[in-house]
Amino acid sequence: MKRIFSISIVCIFALALASGAFAQEVRVGTLLSHTGPLKEFGPNLKNGCELAAKQLRAAGLNVRLFHEDSETSAIPATNAAKKLVEVDKVDAIVGALASGVTVPVAESVTCPSGVVFISPASTSPLITVLPADQKADVLFRTCPSDALQGVIAGKLAVTFSKLASVLYVNNPYGQGLAEQFKKSYEKRGGKVLAMVPHDEKAGESYTAELKKALAGKPDVVGAFSYPEHAKVYIKEAFEFFKFRNFLYCDGTKSYDIIKAVGARNVEGRWGTAPGAAQTDAYVIFNADYRTEYGVLPPLPFITNAYDATVVIGLAAYACKAKGDYINSKNIRDQLRKVANPPGEVIKPGEFKKAFGLLDKGKAINYEGAAGSVDFDANGDVITPIEVWRYRKGDMVTVRLEMDIPRE
Repeated sequence: MKRIFSISIVCIFALALASGAFAQEVRVGTLLSHTGPLKEFGPNLKNGCELAAKQLRAAGLNVRLFHEDSETSAIPATNAAKKLVEVDKVDAIVGALASGVTVPVAESVTCPSGVVFISPASTSPLITVLPADQKADVLFRTCPSDALQGVIAGKLAVTFSKLASVLYVNNPYGQGLAEQFKKSYEKRGGKVLAMVPHDEKAGESYTAELKKALAGKPDVVGAFSYPEHAKVYIKEAFEFFKFRNFLYCDGTKSYDIIKAVGARNVEGRWGTAPGAAQTDAYVIFNADYRTEYGVLPPLPFITNAYDATVVIGLAAYACKAKGDYINSKNIRDQLRKVANPPGEVIKPGEFKKAFGLLDKGKAINYEGAAGSVDFDANGDVITPIEVWRYRKGDMVTVRLEMDIPRE
């Protein structure tokens, strides 16, 4: 009798463990910019994450978000990431925005801890080859490398200028974009006169940097910075130097810049940024975002933040469907399986369908709001690069560059 009772207790305990695994909460941290030079972007990316989590919960996955502010700065972001990993015990993190934040956080926190870290906005080419991630394989991104944006920026600028300078934020993002722009621009016959870095912390004045950038009388100056930097030096450029012809990028695609310097002072100026393919998936996301939050603003990376949260959720459910515990290692092992072909295509919001297929042991292929989320061996994706302009106090997409040469 005692033996039967003991066997029953063991069976009940085993069933409890199994049911606990299946009911496990998926804990996802966000490490976005709510203060600092990129503070304009953080709240909208957070909305993208929240929308994805809400839809995943509605489909049957218990997702809980833990939000932290990176402050667009390496030290506070590293401390926030440690809290997410050590205190909140998250399975994955969506973030950061600045490459100068993502790199140190990956090197000191997420790679050593083996925690999945998916950036929706860090575009530095350095992230592709970050040594800390070569074995861990936990650093991914849903935005394209600036090895792509820099090509399009150079190609665009040479159509209306032959002499250029660059003002750039002195971190992996600014350095990578500036170097790739120079390479692309000069390959097509242009000449870069000066490459002028500025500090990552927003300053009160940039007249010294502007003097260096404008010394050779360039036709255009690349504004490869963040809104809190650029809104100062763009205003100084036309007030003190009578210069307005800047080339903008994702970091300077900003309503805060328009407000600070006046719409007329940026009117008609060109820029580039990672874009969203105008597919059915984007249309679905746009409609869902509008329902939840109102108009989708033309700021970069909102779609990418949504996609990052979605693929974490899909990978977590794939663990559950296999009977595996939901943890960072198992999520990592499923990421490419749920996001890359082959498999039945899953679009934004189609998560009940996705879960049903996974329960049946079938493969899925998530096609994201920003484009295909086909992670390569380095955790990178290729999505379109947008060419845009400032128009009548707004930012308007002119075209999407889909077929981008590697240079």
